[in-house]
Amino acid sequence: MTIERNKQIAGEFFSRFSANDIEGALDTMADDATWWIAGRSASTPVAGTQSKTQIARIFHRMVEQTTDGLRMTVKGMTAEADRVALELESYGKLKNGRIYNQEYHTLMVIRDGKISAVREYLDTRHVFEVWFKP
Repeated sequence: MTIERNKQIAGEFFSRFSANDIEGALDTMADDATWWIAGRSASTPVAGTQSKTQIARIFHRMVEQTTDGLRMTVKGMTAEADRVALELESYGKLKNGRIYNQEYHTLMVIRDGKISAVREYLDTRHVFEVWFKP
């Protein structure tokens, strides 16, 4: 795969996610893909390494809790070899009245035209305050 194709695959994931096409976004991932999320599970229950099946459940739960999905905006993208680094911002209104407006740095590894691994860095306090705080 070329660097440009790897960037297209990474961008396609977030385009589909933003369009509430979770299944389409998941289709850009390899069956054995992993998704690691920064944080400690005590304060951020989704932190740690998730399988594709586990991250799919998380994505579906997130979208179900919003009024109109979660919009992901790619602010910057850099690629080398099989790695694509993205700066992102998300925005979504939750049914509980809270606003999720997160900034991320995400590293994706592309293998054979599919996303095989993701490392997501974000503000874990904001995650807790919006999604998990009673």
